[in-house]
Amino acid sequence: MDRLTARFNVIFKRHEFFIFIGLWFWIAILFSLDKGTSNWGSYFNYLLLTFPVLAPCLIFSWLKPQLWTNTTPKKYLRYWLLCFLVCVPAMAALFACLFPRQYTGLYTLTAGATLALALLLSINSYYQNSIRHVKWIKKIGLENAVFISIVLFALTISIMAVSSMGNPRYDQKNNLLVGLEFSFFKVLRHFGTFISFFAQFLIMYLSGYLFFFINNRYLVAKVLKQQGLTSYILSLLTTVVILYPIIAQLLLFLPINKIFGRDIFSPNPFDLENAFSVIGIMILSLPIVLSLQWGKQNNQIISLEKEKSQAELDLLKQQLNPHFFFNTLNNLYALSLQKSDKTPESILQLAELMRYTIYKGQEKQVSLADELKYMEDYIQLQQIRLKKPLDLKFEVEISDDKQTIAPLMLIILIENAFKHGIEPAEEASFLRLKLSCQQKKLYFCCENSFEDNGPEKTSGIGLQNLVKRLELLYPDQHRLAISQDNFIFKAELFLHLS
Repeated sequence: MDRLTARFNVIFKRHEFFIFIGLWFWIAILFSLDKGTSNWGSYFNYLLLTFPVLAPCLIFSWLKPQLWTNTTPKKYLRYWLLCFLVCVPAMAALFACLFPRQYTGLYTLTAGATLALALLLSINSYYQNSIRHVKWIKKIGLENAVFISIVLFALTISIMAVSSMGNPRYDQKNNLLVGLEFSFFKVLRHFGTFISFFAQFLIMYLSGYLFFFINNRYLVAKVLKQQGLTSYILSLLTTVVILYPIIAQLLLFLPINKIFGRDIFSPNPFDLENAFSVIGIMILSLPIVLSLQWGKQNNQIISLEKEKSQAELDLLKQQLNPHFFFNTLNNLYALSLQKSDKTPESILQLAELMRYTIYKGQEKQVSLADELKYMEDYIQLQQIRLKKPLDLKFEVEISDDKQTIAPLMLIILIENAFKHGIEPAEEASFLRLKLSCQQKKLYFCCENSFEDNGPEKTSGIGLQNLVKRLELLYPDQHRLAISQDNFIFKAELFLHLS
């Protein structure tokens, strides 16, 4: 089961790769049907012919998760442009020249469809990662988006209808056809007619929206969800039989019926054809309605999960602060026993550390500069009470120390190194730290010596808390690797900051 889950996770991460596979198969089937040679031999032949053109995008889409994570946005854009604007068109042009002219259309279609799909996926990715979270867009919702689409569609049809007036191809006696024409000069000249068309088309389409609205807000949300499928079907039929004659009669009064040379609707408002049209709207809108209901339920689940995660984080912080508090008090106690001149200075330093823990530790994000200063002060305070000098090396490579990270995250590895490896050591010990952060990709390595106290004593509650916090705060954006070899404990954290 775990292997099956892992395979599905791979598919999920590379879903764009499988979408391009689907495009490849669709092109082969559609071209086979278009040429009248729809059989397995023709199908596989077109698959082979189009593979070289699609190969660059298949490779790119397969590697996209790694490219997205391990490269800068500029480099990723370069790879995208190279793939879809250079490699794909170049391969299409090359094979169009190598093969007979009958395949030119195939390669043109493949290159065009590939670029169109790549643009669509990029727009969708940008929407999911950026635009979707804008407040005013989130407030629109799918239901309002359907309403806006209906208004825009009625507006477009009205413009095309007015633009077709006076054109012999579309405008004949008592028979106006809507052509693919856009003449804003005609719209201005016949503005009254345009408003009339727009109002009537809007009434017509909003009549269908009314049934969609009822289906979404009442029939599915209340009846189907609470009383089951049978009650839903019966309620749907009841709604249709009450409303369809009224709506049909209203639409029959519209003058637009006669302008297009025929009745758009059956002249009898009680005709079952009108009822079947309404039922069709209800059935065709059902997937959208179900997606709306699923979205609402999913948002509620996500909200509950966030509340649960926040509660767990608060509990972990409560566990973390006392852990650090007792460690630092032990340091201060050791200094007081030694009657060290550094005691007052250490008390002030401890106060600064505790202030950071209490106040900064409650914030969601802190700058890397603040977190680094905190770690350096902590190490300095810890070194005072060690039995023997510590061989310390701390490498820092940060391109922008204003980047933010969850507070008190990295210090846990250093605390663990001191508590379980360095402090108990009777012999000389060492601590190797490396902090690197480039383009929101953070790497932190903590390597320390430890004596033979048993593997189970080289880590404690701090590491357990770190694992839980990483899972809650950086899901699928981190990797923590821990190893022990030759009395050396090594912890490496790879973190994608966002």
